[in-house]
Amino acid sequence: MTGGDNQKVDDGDNKPNVEVGDLPKADLVEEKSGVEKKKSGGDKQKKSGGEKQKTGGDKKKNNAGGGGGGGGKKKEVKKETGLGLTHKKDENFGEWYSEVVVNGEMIEYYDISGCYILRPWTMAIWEIMQAFFDGEIKKMKIKNCYFPLFVSPTVLQKEKDHIEGFAPEVAWVTKSGESDLEVPIAIRPTSETVMYPYYSKWIRGHRDLPLRLNQWCNVVRWEFSNPTPFIRSREFLWQEGHTAFATKPEADEEVLEILELYRRIYEEFLAIPVVKGKKSEMEKFAGGLYTTSVEAFVPNTGRGVQGATSHCLGQNFAKMFEINFENEKGEKAMVWQNSWAYSTRTIGVMVMVHGDDKGLVLPPKVASVQVIVVPVPYKDADTQGIYDACTATVNSLNEAGIRAEADFRDNYSPGWKYSHWEMKGVPLRIEIGPKDLANSQVRCVRRDNASKKDIPMANLVEGVKELLDNIQQSLFDAAKVKRDACVQIVKTWEEFVDALAKRKLILAPWCDEEEVEKDVKTKTKGDMGAAKTLCSPFEQPELPEGTLCFASGKPAKKWTYWGRSY
Repeated sequence: MTGGDNQKVDDGDNKPNVEVGDLPKADLVEEKSGVEKKKSGGDKQKKSGGEKQKTGGDKKKNNAGGGGGGGGKKKEVKKETGLGLTHKKDENFGEWYSEVVVNGEMIEYYDISGCYILRPWTMAIWEIMQAFFDGEIKKMKIKNCYFPLFVSPTVLQKEKDHIEGFAPEVAWVTKSGESDLEVPIAIRPTSETVMYPYYSKWIRGHRDLPLRLNQWCNVVRWEFSNPTPFIRSREFLWQEGHTAFATKPEADEEVLEILELYRRIYEEFLAIPVVKGKKSEMEKFAGGLYTTSVEAFVPNTGRGVQGATSHCLGQNFAKMFEINFENEKGEKAMVWQNSWAYSTRTIGVMVMVHGDDKGLVLPPKVASVQVIVVPVPYKDADTQGIYDACTATVNSLNEAGIRAEADFRDNYSPGWKYSHWEMKGVPLRIEIGPKDLANSQVRCVRRDNASKKDIPMANLVEGVKELLDNIQQSLFDAAKVKRDACVQIVKTWEEFVDALAKRKLILAPWCDEEEVEKDVKTKTKGDMGAAKTLCSPFEQPELPEGTLCFASGKPAKKWTYWGRSY
């Protein structure tokens, strides 16, 4: 836990441990603030910061006439702390992840286990995705609303299967001041039971349909095991859509429309490849008719991630909450309902997939700062001229709709600044030194592959836009190559066990029987967690006649992705 020297662990969980999901328990992260962690990290990895101050400037001197001296302010340069991560992604993924989300200024640990402060660097990413998704659902005539955080026990427990799915995670308010509440009040884990009593009130006839609402809010799920920033937390931000239709075909159509928006968030914005598919009966939303999802995969841990879900609830909730209407024939009928959601988990998946040993790697489309401009003056250089060129560069990029800033801090050297912005994952760095000024150019350095390119100032906007587009596509392509290399097709139980041990994303023929899925879970339980179905992809490979289920030996009905997951 971070956030101050006096921070306490509220659960008393301070034994060294690594969780099943290859991530350390949030409670177990060392109790130092992000700044202190940077200092200790810098002592162990001077090359990342201290030495980089020298090498960064020297390289610039050789290549473009810049210097790493920060204007010769030696006294202040001595105060610089080294930047760097003390763990490597391939060697200790859990510790690396915990370190990078703090040092990259994404989150700060809070004094209540499983809760995290989302810093501006994170909120900017969330707001960019929110703006896209909110705009798209408004085109679909879906309206925003807000329902209360609290739920009465009577309402929460009305749908038996639904509440059984969430019961272990429900947090309850039991006191007001020093007085016990006569009836405890639940804090929403999701909002079906909060909203649907009012759908019953608002829907009377076919002209009231469809009713399509969405809310941006927080929910609480009191996870007791292995809280992890973004991936598994006790409180998180999300959007949840709840819609009602007169017919099932209308509901089915919306399920897929929303799922496609979720695919676009992952692939077009976060540059993460996903598989669209349908969940098994065991893995579907509690109380729903069927669940579709986009599934991501983290190659470093060999684990799938349920990226977002779009559920058709059928008429089950309509029956429980008496959401009836009079159809065009004057007959009484029940509505068909959907619910769908994505959360701040998306951001954690992005960090896991793209981050490296230098820190975050942000796709340009979601980066709060797409371009950081760093002045590189030295010796008798025209410092003011360089600063003016940096300001003009930022202004030109901003006017073109590119999110750019300049780092004019005079108490840090250019080399230190390079490491700082690399840690924060800014997609593109622009350096301007004396030779750049003389040649009317800027030097661009990519975060994803460290390649350098000089762009004439006259062609600045076009050149930077092209680079950012290329970075976005390159991140997706690289992630897809890594993901695809982890996919293994198996046809027998022996092949399945071998692939699971190698942390593969397994595609196997399956008989689609719940008992067989349960049996696979039972047989694969262990320290790493049990394997389960992730989804049956909509794009099904050919299933030759006579193909047998890998687990039961019965005739296979479909191809399904299996693996361990977060």
